[in-house]
Amino acid sequence: MCPRTLRPSENAVAALRRADPGQLAAIVEDPEATVAERLAAGGVLALIGDPRIGRTPATSFVAGGTVEIGLRAEEVDPVVRDWEHVGVERPWIEKETPQRTVRLDDFWIGTYPVTNWEYRTFLDRTGRAERPSTWYLGAFPYDRGNHPVAGVRPEDADAFAAWLTGTTGHPWRLPTEAEWEHAAKGASGSEFPWGEDFDPGAANTRESGVHQTTPVGAFPAGRAPCGAYDMGGNVEEYVADPYVPYPGGPYVADHLVQTLGEEYRVARGGSFSRFGDLTRTRRRHGAFPGPLYPVGLRVATGVRP
Repeated sequence: MCPRTLRPSENAVAALRRADPGQLAAIVEDPEATVAERLAAGGVLALIGDPRIGRTPATSFVAGGTVEIGLRAEEVDPVVRDWEHVGVERPWIEKETPQRTVRLDDFWIGTYPVTNWEYRTFLDRTGRAERPSTWYLGAFPYDRGNHPVAGVRPEDADAFAAWLTGTTGHPWRLPTEAEWEHAAKGASGSEFPWGEDFDPGAANTRESGVHQTTPVGAFPAGRAPCGAYDMGGNVEEYVADPYVPYPGGPYVADHLVQTLGEEYRVARGGSFSRFGDLTRTRRRHGAFPGPLYPVGLRVATGVRP
């Protein structure tokens, strides 16, 4: 599958030349703009500064309550049939079973995944040596500053949240797996952050044909009910939890267990390099080593920012 050629029209280019940073940011998240226009606007912001990204992350409120997490056993086979054309195997979906009821407090989740800009600040302030594996030769990607950071380890994600807590005085952390799922699917429990049916225009997945990270928020049709962007596609996101079976569910010793160990860190949301099955709100995945599995992070907090 070759990358798409995405070029905005001459009129759109002229409009981008006249736009200020706030107007460019609005274009990035404008569902009426074309993909090419949104990515071009985001590309300019990556070079001049993106007003959506500041010292403190933008957040979206998620109401707590008693919520259903996971998948009913009778729904496994239909999901497998829907995605068998991309190689989905039944045990991968069985990890989502059984459906369970959990109680969540109100919380706030990052409106965007953590960007390269934010992660560079973390590295500069802490002197941490480990660079994201997606930064070529360890160099900061200036043309992708407002793209989600990818190629980090779970311990790096935890360290970022701890650093952010220390530097802002506010308690930040990674969302729990249940919080992430609830934020992505909302009170209606939708199959995808945007609704019940997969839409290749709503997420930066392999089906979109972009084949690289994109500026955060550039697929506005995929916005989750809580208002968060990129909870499906772009890069996968670590949550706070290691993989363990849901109570009463099967332990699935798949390739993730064989590669990462018995209690690998769960990642959610799918990415530009993988198919749309990973954007399902209930899908449980992890960080396979290698560039085909870009994983980043999104922060959360239980205290109003």
